Amino acid sequence: MKPLSQLPLAAARGIRVVLTDIDDTVTTEGLLTAKAYGALEALHRAGFTVIPVTGRPAGWCDHIARMWPVDAVVGENGAFYFRYDRERKTMQQRFWASPEELRQNRIRLDAIEKEVLATVPGSALASDQAYRLADLAIDFCEDVPALPETEVDRIVSIFEKAGAQAKVSSIHVNGWFGEYNKLSMAKTLLADVFGIDWEEAKNAVVYAGDSPNDEPMFEAFPLSVGVANIHAFAHRLKHKPAYITEGHSGDGFAELADLLLQAKST
Repeated sequence: MKPLSQLPLAAARGIRVVLTDIDDTVTTEGLLTAKAYGALEALHRAGFTVIPVTGRPAGWCDHIARMWPVDAVVGENGAFYFRYDRERKTMQQRFWASPEELRQNRIRLDAIEKEVLATVPGSALASDQAYRLADLAIDFCEDVPALPETEVDRIVSIFEKAGAQAKVSSIHVNGWFGEYNKLSMAKTLLADVFGIDWEEAKNAVVYAGDSPNDEPMFEAFPLSVGVANIHAFAHRLKHKPAYITEGHSGDGFAELADLLLQAKST
């Protein structure tokens, strides 16, 4: 991982789309600071396409698409994208699974939930689970005392034993049924809504993240950035971001935004 300051100016000038994780990338210790929110708004006003790509639930994503200075949002680790058309006052939604598939998957996820909570002491259902449509989120440090890494791995193994995918974020283990992830839905959104194909995206898109569930994005995008707190998860990553910020969490995201805005103005 090279320092963000080493990102070539020509590459920075070519970036038109900012994809970013939210938790511990834009937020800092669970809070959305004025500095980080201001960075989102500054990018949006400068003409960048800004898209959070998050593990957070559908209920939150509806709010984010409507009320944040963003162009769309990918949620629940790629289960869907939402895009709010402010002129028409309509929400565009695309889900990876059909309504019936979501219903059947929920039955299977409910069984996994029971097993995890019964066999992994200290784990808990994520406080935002009630607002989720496609996945199951197990809290290992957001609203509970932090679990040892061995217990986090144990949660992952329970999901995988049941045939589900499982990804570790900075706060949750998220699991779901279906062959999708953050990358697959981000590529679908870029093509569907913004007319950006994959070859174009390699040079026009930057991705910012902080944890293992961002790994598909780090691997796919040549212009990928980790905020400094990704060091805590570096040993879990086969594919690391190309660049890393000096600042942690929201400060790191603001650092990236400043670089892009400066490059655009020169």
